[in-house]
Formats: sequence, C-alpha cells, structure tokens
Amino acid sequence: MPVEGPSIGFDFSNYARNQFLGERMNGLPRATSTGTTIVGLKFGGGDTGEEEGICLGADTRATGGPIVADKNCEKIHYLAPHMRCCGAGTAADTEFVTNLISSNLELHAYSQGRPARVVTAMTMLKQYLFRYQGQVGAYLVLGGVDSTGAHLFTIHAHGSTDKLPYVTMGSGSMAAMAVFESSFKQHMTRKDAIDLVARAIRSGIFNDLGSGSNVDVSVITKNGTEMMRNYETPNERGIKSRNYKFRRGTTAWTKESIRSLIVSEEVKMTTGAGKTQDGVLDVPVPIGKGPGGEEGMDVDA
Repeated sequence: MPVEGPSIGFDFSNYARNQFLGERMNGLPRATSTGTTIVGLKFGGGDTGEEEGICLGADTRATGGPIVADKNCEKIHYLAPHMRCCGAGTAADTEFVTNLISSNLELHAYSQGRPARVVTAMTMLKQYLFRYQGQVGAYLVLGGVDSTGAHLFTIHAHGSTDKLPYVTMGSGSMAAMAVFESSFKQHMTRKDAIDLVARAIRSGIFNDLGSGSNVDVSVITKNGTEMMRNYETPNERGIKSRNYKFRRGTTAWTKESIRSLIVSEEVKMTTGAGKTQDGVLDVPVPIGKGPGGEEGMDVDA
C-alpha cells in the first residue's frame, strides 16, 4: 500500500485529548505571564574602532498577579566578572538559579585555573533548567565576553537556547523586538547600543502591563563590566495639580456608637504552688517557702 501523505486542513484531534485532560485535572492549566522586558545585543567590532562587547537591559517592575510588588527590583544578575544574566519569570527562581550557577562558575574557574567561558555558563544553565522540565520558571538572557569574543544567549525555562546578535525575552519582548528589528545594525558603537537598548526597554515599559518603572543597563567588554542602575527613570511621580485635604468636620455623619471589644470576662484560679485542683489553699504558705524553692514555684514530679 502506498504511504498516505499528511492530511490538509485543520486538525481537531487534540480537542478530545484536551477535554480528557481538563476533566482529569479539574480544569486545564492557565498560561501565566512572565512579566518583565529583558534584552541584549552585541556591539563593536568592524569599522567602529571599538572592541566587541555586550549591552544588556531590563526594566525594574516585579508583579504578583495584578499587584506591583516592587517598583525598583534588579533583574540583571551577577554571574562572573565578565558575565551578567537578565532574568524573567519567577523572581525567586531567576535569583537562586543565577546565584547557584555563579558559585559553580567560581569553582570551575578555580579548578581549571582560568576564567570560565560564556558557553560554559550557558551549558550549566540549560542543563539545570532542562532537569526540571520547565517547573523552574527562569527565562534568561546571558551575555558576556571571554577569550573567544563576545557572546549572547537566550535560555528558556525548558532548557532550549539560542545564540543571536540581538535578543528579547519576557512579556514585553514583542514590543522590544519591534524596536530592535527596525533599528539594529551590525557593529554599532557603544553609545548607539546603549541608546537602542534603553529605547527597547522603554517600549516594553509603556506597552506591557507586566513591565514598568525604570531602565537598567549593563555594558560588558573585555576590560570589565559597567552597571548603570536606573539609567533612565521615565516614570517618576510628578507634582499633583491640586492638594486634596479637607478640614475636620467637613464630612457629616448620621449616628455614632462605641462598642467595647471585651464582651465578657471571667477569672479562673489555676493550680499552683500550695493549691489543690479546685484552687483552694491547703495551708497558708509564706512567700518564699513553697515547695518550688525560694519563690514557691512548682517542681516537676
């Protein structure tokens, strides 16, 4: 019999599967937003006369559902003196995963007698995340410079990776990618790279509810890393046009009642030194002469 080719058109075979899983799991799991806008790009080299480097950027809003938990958190994490890692997803996962890999990179450098390469950090991160099959919600942009040049990677929570000249991740990644796609050029200068990264982060801040507050930028070259915390603060609170204060007594009320918080109170005697179970003294006990010692305290049997 000849091998039949794939069917053409819509395929609804997964509908029954999804319905079955929904009944077994009491409802299908809902997709959760990673929040955050994180980006990175390579710059330098070519005819610019500048050394190659990596420019990373991130916003500073941390959310818990619809609540803004922190307006100025730091999402660019330290890995090594020549490596940084931006994190999106679950804040605790991104922080503790990067701290763990940073320690392992330090041990690796001591054992090998040379600084760890960026691809080594990428391999450690992807292997760790793949082990947990996406249950550790860390979506990372890794950038750094080593003896082989400047490198930029994305690492997804399931362990897949990409190596590209410019990358975006997080819930604001589409807005940031629109800026990169329209303005990125090979061999940009350091200043142009910083301006483009800041513009991409601003695009995520103003077009994504999971991103907001300020712009953090990090520039990595072979000579070192420069962290520019709060490089831009486009959401500073301004002065209110009016001062809404009202004098006491402006708002009237119809009645007033004061209720005591203590509804009822009963005092009971407890068993103590020289007392029976009903709380009655057997014999008068002078202060300091009880069975417990100088102050009449109970003793264990």
